[in-house]
Amino acid sequence: MAVSGPANAPQRRPVVVLYERIADAIHEGTYPPGSTLPSEPRLAAELGVSRPALREALLLLQEDGLLTVRRGVGRTVNDRPPRRGFEHIQPLEEQLSAGAPLRVRALLRAVEEPTDFTTQHLLAPARAELRFWESLLSGDGTAAALSQEWAAPDDVLERVHPAFAQALGATGGAERISMLAVLTGASRGVALTAHSGVTATVLGQRRGAQLDRPADTPAVLITQVVRAGEVPVLAAKHMLPTGAPALPVLQSN
Repeated sequence: MAVSGPANAPQRRPVVVLYERIADAIHEGTYPPGSTLPSEPRLAAELGVSRPALREALLLLQEDGLLTVRRGVGRTVNDRPPRRGFEHIQPLEEQLSAGAPLRVRALLRAVEEPTDFTTQHLLAPARAELRFWESLLSGDGTAAALSQEWAAPDDVLERVHPAFAQALGATGGAERISMLAVLTGASRGVALTAHSGVTATVLGQRRGAQLDRPADTPAVLITQVVRAGEVPVLAAKHMLPTGAPALPVLQSN
């Protein structure tokens, strides 16, 4: 006897199911980075699907950065396909890199009371204790960005995202990882959303010294808030001086 799920269970479109089958095969190494997928007829036969459905799923995979179409070669798996579940929320050290992620070096790992910034963006009450990480991102021996990250109070994290709370505690203020990398790593199956703001500015004396640039160096300041559901769990400021690697920007409604 067939067993069905609840009557109100969401139904996924067949192309989405097919997309996930191929994406899982990529992430599990069936189709490793740099490899070429079988031809459409062969892949459709192997998966037991129609070629139109397969073509639509492959197009979605290409749009989401898992595949690249190369003239005369076919569809190849990208060297660094995005991880499942948070394709558009990535640590800055990954977004700024064209290959291997930038190196993260801890400048400060501390607990501090809310500032105007964290009160506004994390809705933190007065005298709350917030984990604060300041990190320098560098590549090829050159400082590329300065990141300041704050996590929501522990009691909030325990309620809305206990895996993130546990992961933060387990890192013990890790020297070579960003807070956002900890968050994304702990968020398998958790819906994350984020928004960012971009402002033109100059480094100033302190940040200039940290980034080994003159104080009047033009820079871009990115503010970022990440939410689990409707609750903000992380807020950050990222300072990118002139000469930093290009930052891809995705706009959405």
